[in-house]
Amino acid sequence: MAPRFDYFMICAEMRTGSNFLEENVNAIPGLRCWGEAFNPVFVGRAGNTKMAGVTMEERDADPMVLLSAMRAQSPGLAGFRYFHDHDPRIEEHCVDDPACAKIVLTRNPVDSYVSLKIARSTGQWRLGDLKQARSAKVRFDPKEFAAHLDRVRGAQERLLRRLQVTGQTAFYIGYEDLADLDVMNGLAAFLGVSGRLEKKATRTKVQNPAPLSSKVENYDEMTAALGDLDRFAISRTPNFEPRRGPNVPGYVASCDVPLLYLPVEGGPRAAVEGWLEGFGPTPLIRGQSQKELRQWKRKSPGHRSFTVVRHPIRRIHDTFCRRILMPGRACYGEIRATLRSHYGVPLPEGAPDDRYDAAAHRAAFLGFLAFVKGNLGNQTSLRVDAAWASQWMILQGMSKVQLPDMILRDDQLYQGLHQLCAQVGAEAPPVPAEEPVGPVPLDAIYDAEVEATVRDIYQRDYVMFGFRALA
Repeated sequence: MAPRFDYFMICAEMRTGSNFLEENVNAIPGLRCWGEAFNPVFVGRAGNTKMAGVTMEERDADPMVLLSAMRAQSPGLAGFRYFHDHDPRIEEHCVDDPACAKIVLTRNPVDSYVSLKIARSTGQWRLGDLKQARSAKVRFDPKEFAAHLDRVRGAQERLLRRLQVTGQTAFYIGYEDLADLDVMNGLAAFLGVSGRLEKKATRTKVQNPAPLSSKVENYDEMTAALGDLDRFAISRTPNFEPRRGPNVPGYVASCDVPLLYLPVEGGPRAAVEGWLEGFGPTPLIRGQSQKELRQWKRKSPGHRSFTVVRHPIRRIHDTFCRRILMPGRACYGEIRATLRSHYGVPLPEGAPDDRYDAAAHRAAFLGFLAFVKGNLGNQTSLRVDAAWASQWMILQGMSKVQLPDMILRDDQLYQGLHQLCAQVGAEAPPVPAEEPVGPVPLDAIYDAEVEATVRDIYQRDYVMFGFRALA
């Protein structure tokens, strides 16, 4: 596939995710982004005074010299990141050139403003892993923000005007789209290269994934200053958790009744599958492909699908005990070792012994929760496992293939399953009891701090499913 363009420019601003975008672009075969090539105080990267064989002095005398050098020394399509305060001569040339692909990266201006203030306060402009993360609370200044907004809007309006006048279009990408593999591969298609990403880049992490309310000292003053319309969506909960697929092979179907179970990891899976087995002697169907699932549906008229969600605290505690704390077949051994060595989670070296009491369990659980918060915020190099991914994101993944007819709650499982049976005209078998796991029950460590910590991590689950504090 021949490239549609000769080169590209990423039009962005500070704290919009341009480093992460560049990292993903450079992972696509056939693309090479050279960084902030026309930054007035360096070339490409902070501290660089020479790039592609061109010095700052040569670049400043004629920016086209560097542009030509980058294009000549790139194996595929060359590009660079451009901010509003970079060399205006290169902007004028490239924006008017239809051979230059324009990629426009945007972010909520309130978020970028707060992120910029935090970066200036902490001195951290890029994050490679959660354990190096620095945090700070900053003060919102209405006049300062107004100036920031004017700069951002002015640059965007100027670019849009030039594109309209010259009859061009750009590829627009939002900050929240950067973790979407499909969007990144759509960018590759727009640029006309055949290379595609198989996974998103992992070196650059989200630095401040928390809500604005926890990052701004005078949050109430900020909301008042911005008015009641919330034009900047400051009340939303940021979501950097990767999107999930439907995991069809994990679905469980019955041959004795037309029921399809869509499990959410960390839920009462063993109990529900045991309940399904109670309908008859035919083994349950597992590991289906999407084609096989469609065949089961055609053979099962009147079928109903269902899933079960669990209170986030019970779910994450169950996951902690099964997958992290207790060594064995169900344990994620490598992740467990990394949590101990890299993230300082106070887990026992082996299985918990008599010295492992409620205090030790609480400390280990809270340490694991700190990791999960960073992991879901895209601040670690470890995978976001389905066992602690948010239930809302898991259901979104299901919707790509099969929306559940019923979403049951595990604390009302008996009633929910009986209602389900009534819909398919079957008599409900008994629900097997779940086996307890772990040396210390949740009741022994649960308190207001645990509740607040989990609620902070799983705000969307609390809101979407109406979970309340545990009694």
